[in-house]
Amino acid sequence: MAKRDYYEVLGVNRDASDEEIKKAYRRLAMKHHPDRNLDNPKSEDHFKEAKEAYEILSEPSKRQAYDQFGHAGVDQQGGMGGNGNFGDAFSDIFGDIFGGRAGGGGRSNVYRGADLRYNLEITLEEAARGTETRIRIPTMAECESCHGSGAKKGTEPKTCPTCGGHGQVRMQQGFFSIQQTCPKCHGTGRYVADPCGSCHGSGRVKQHKTLSVKIPSGIDEGDRIRLSGEGEHGVNGGPPGDLYVQIHIKPHQVFQRDHDDLHCEMPVSFTAAALGGEIEIPTLDGVARLKVPAETQTGKVFRLRGKGIKGVRSIAQGDLLCHVVVETPVSLTERQKELLREFEELSQGNAATHNPKAQGWLDKVKDFFGG
Repeated sequence: MAKRDYYEVLGVNRDASDEEIKKAYRRLAMKHHPDRNLDNPKSEDHFKEAKEAYEILSEPSKRQAYDQFGHAGVDQQGGMGGNGNFGDAFSDIFGDIFGGRAGGGGRSNVYRGADLRYNLEITLEEAARGTETRIRIPTMAECESCHGSGAKKGTEPKTCPTCGGHGQVRMQQGFFSIQQTCPKCHGTGRYVADPCGSCHGSGRVKQHKTLSVKIPSGIDEGDRIRLSGEGEHGVNGGPPGDLYVQIHIKPHQVFQRDHDDLHCEMPVSFTAAALGGEIEIPTLDGVARLKVPAETQTGKVFRLRGKGIKGVRSIAQGDLLCHVVVETPVSLTERQKELLREFEELSQGNAATHNPKAQGWLDKVKDFFGG
């Protein structure tokens, strides 16, 4: 099962403070603690999931690595993602060492590789029309020197003397007999006496690979594209994880996206707003012409049907909404100022007719002050 996003696990935003992360973890730990949910076997999984998320996000360097590379950035820094599983029940409560569950009969554990996340920035145009791009990601691959065994060439891993190859040991905690992951072999049932010089005994090395990603038209901010089997390689022959490409759309200089609709600010000159006219409006498909009726005010919204974006799961194309902003003229010449003063004098005699909003506002002010 793919790992959930750590911020999603704790229920906090990506810009959450350390205190907010701590409070969220405490709340979840109290809610899902196994001792308080003896009749709910799923509570232990939720408890461990919250603890793993907190251990990563509460440590600045790990949080930075996670924000940049997702689970791939922390799996080799002490995070729990390397094996993908936890120890048996209560091992978390007593602060035992974490690891994958051991297989019976001395067999080596087989783990599915960790899922990876890649944050991909694309333009609004690419999101609207779709595109194909190539990404380069860090991943853990099987060490070629030791073929994944972790042992130096010419040697082999040995059966762990602590657990006898079972991968787990038992310890007594008062009345409880607790089975936990072996601290020496970390659940594999084997240990490397003479480690490989390339991977230092882990059996895997960090590499980079380049992948082609098809971006479907209409994709939106926060959508994810799953590349099956492109995550980290499994351990001891386990299947690889998946790669999730999370989409982030760059800010656009003209448009703001709202699901399938687009919004833009449309500056209109003082005279065009008063007398009416026709102006050119940019769209993702080119230029459209829009008729502005006389006496148009700031805040008026014009809707251009079908000029938005057709989302990935949408049936119809969205719209383009143009928000009018009447522009006050600047850098006026003396002649222009003279004409505007003349216009103002001509308008003062019947202000309520020419400036109804201003006159209405003045009337409300007078009523407010009892005048």
